[in-house]
Amino acid sequence: MNGPALVILAAGLGSRYGGYKQLDSFGPDNESIMDLSIKDAIEAGFGRVILIINREIEEQIKSTVVSKFQNRIDVDCVFQELHSLPLGFSVPEGRTKPWGTGHAVLSVQSIIDTPFAVINADDFYGSSAFVQLSRELEQFSPGSREFAMVGYRLENTLSAHGGVSRGICKADNGYLVSVVETKNIRQTESGIIGEVDGKPIELTPDTIVSMNFWGFSPDVFPILTGRFREFLTEKGDQPAAEFFVTDALDSPVSSGEVRIKMLTTREKWFGVTYTEDREAVRDGLRSYLAKR
Repeated sequence: MNGPALVILAAGLGSRYGGYKQLDSFGPDNESIMDLSIKDAIEAGFGRVILIINREIEEQIKSTVVSKFQNRIDVDCVFQELHSLPLGFSVPEGRTKPWGTGHAVLSVQSIIDTPFAVINADDFYGSSAFVQLSRELEQFSPGSREFAMVGYRLENTLSAHGGVSRGICKADNGYLVSVVETKNIRQTESGIIGEVDGKPIELTPDTIVSMNFWGFSPDVFPILTGRFREFLTEKGDQPAAEFFVTDALDSPVSSGEVRIKMLTTREKWFGVTYTEDREAVRDGLRSYLAKR
């Protein structure tokens, strides 16, 4: 295999959307957003795709995505299993919700030994962003604990149908300092408004936000494992608590244990936060793809 790997988080249950967003049709030839991302990754030089899925959609994923790309790139499927936990921990009674994106990334640690990118299956990131991150991943050196992320301008990530949650990024000398989870971000007549800890804040259109587009080396796995153990100790008995990649890296970044290079892009992000977003995203994506 040549080129970095692309890990796609596709195990979501789609409860708010009313179905599996990762399998819905959006492209000009009825491709899913995941299909379009894989195409962009292939063109950007990625050499392998790993799909993190749940067992309910295994056959659909294999009959559509895997069969479509298996002659163009190596494609593997891995399950995000609820009971896949560190020694000494068990699934609490009543827990049915997946453990979150940080746990999902840990599910590939036994099959990957190269630099890799992580994306959401239902988010469209844009071709130039894949090229940018691919070039960065090719420069990773083992043991450096220096990773990367691609940040997006806030104005390119909003929904016309309601507030969204975004990680507001702060950087210093090109490296990530912090990511603050900000909720209910929406465009108003007076500007863009969001909420942190229930308090309103004003945001600018060029504010950089995280859309879960990360670049890692395998050195991230021990870090995630340690932070996951801390999470389970503190919140493992909470039925809805989730272990997010952003939260897992917050403390290591603050302490200087890791450094995350902040890449930025002017690409427009497309994604479906609400069912009502579907038609606008489909039309916008098709228009975007027709112009490039």
